[in-house]
Amino acid sequence: MNTPISSIRNLGPAYEEACARAGINTAEELRELGADETYARILKTGTKPHFIGYYVLVMGLQGRPWNDCKGDEKKALRIRFDAIKASAFDKGLSELETTLNQIGVIEKRR
Repeated sequence: MNTPISSIRNLGPAYEEACARAGINTAEELRELGADETYARILKTGTKPHFIGYYVLVMGLQGRPWNDCKGDEKKALRIRFDAIKASAFDKGLSELETTLNQIGVIEKRR
């Protein structure tokens, strides 16, 4: 089956585009990878990390509204987000390349 990513709660066309840049094209693929691997792959394309973007994905995969994440659960997700960001965003780039990538001057790596 090839269900669109935007069929997952909270995820719209922009998330679908980010996933496509990461080689994830269906809701089935995204569900199989899970939130952490999906978000890591999105970051590896050069997408700037944003905590809300991560927990929107987690909540969506659980069928919950994006703003349902609170308290200790949100704190735990922040720890996971920080670990994903540290391992996936701009990994292997020089400090100059990292800065240029973050401000959009160099082409995003895929």
